[in-house]
Amino acid sequence: MITIIDYKAGNVGSLKNAIESLGFSCQITSDPQKIGRAEKIIFPGQGRAGSAMKELRKRGIDKIIKKIKAPFLGICLGMQLLADYSVEDKTRGLAIIPGDVFKFGNGLRVPQIGWNSVRIKNNPPLFRGINNNEYFYFIHSYYFAAPEQYVVGRTDYGIGFVSALQKDNYYAVQFHPEKSGEAGLKLLRNFCLL
Repeated sequence: MITIIDYKAGNVGSLKNAIESLGFSCQITSDPQKIGRAEKIIFPGQGRAGSAMKELRKRGIDKIIKKIKAPFLGICLGMQLLADYSVEDKTRGLAIIPGDVFKFGNGLRVPQIGWNSVRIKNNPPLFRGINNNEYFYFIHSYYFAAPEQYVVGRTDYGIGFVSALQKDNYYAVQFHPEKSGEAGLKLLRNFCLL
């Protein structure tokens, strides 16, 4: 079963619908014990880093996430919270994937909203069967600056930024696969089959 973490920071309903449309069973929970026992975990997110981390700590989910050995997918804010630090609300993250989160500058319009391509590197399992430079749907004002060894996807928006990461069993994407048409569903299927 696929477990989606609910911490009041994401549209979990559309993600659940996407997973179930692929034929996989799914549960939404904020129970740390259920999250800790899950076969696969999706960590979505929209909103602000500070309030999201506060909610995770209040529920004890932050400690559980750090111990997970099952396949884990962070999406959008769920990706950014895996970092050491975010300039948004001066927030300490979960420190699972090294790096920091910064706001787009240089006069770029934020949030970046819409379709943008992802340059895939190192043939990661999450992107199996997905074309290089495939388009996915983004909506974000911040980006994760991570060491190159963890980067599996890059995108351009005024600057080149990291749009997909992998460290051990932790996978993360800046875009919303559940809103990204066939390519997004294929990525979610790849995750569910890990």
